[in-house]
Amino acid sequence: MLLFAKLAGILILVWFYVTGKKHGEPPLKWAIIGLIGYWLTWWAVKLTAVDGLSGVMAKSAAGTFVLIQIPAIVGIAAAYLIRNKLINDSKND
Repeated sequence: MLLFAKLAGILILVWFYVTGKKHGEPPLKWAIIGLIGYWLTWWAVKLTAVDGLSGVMAKSAAGTFVLIQIPAIVGIAAAYLIRNKLINDSKND
């Protein structure tokens, strides 16, 4: 994983921990759920889209750089959706 992906993972841990604490839920559980959701999404996108398109972008350094960042961006989007689901579930309890 690149530096951006690692940094995003750490920030997601903190983000979910703080959100869980704010909503009176177990913060460690929320942090683990967020990190697992981010990580699984990152790997799924990397193994499908990035590996499939890497041959097309191999000749362009800028294209390769952008392509490598896509799993982290999709992982962040998935973490956002997971966080919203957790917040909605905590309000319904």
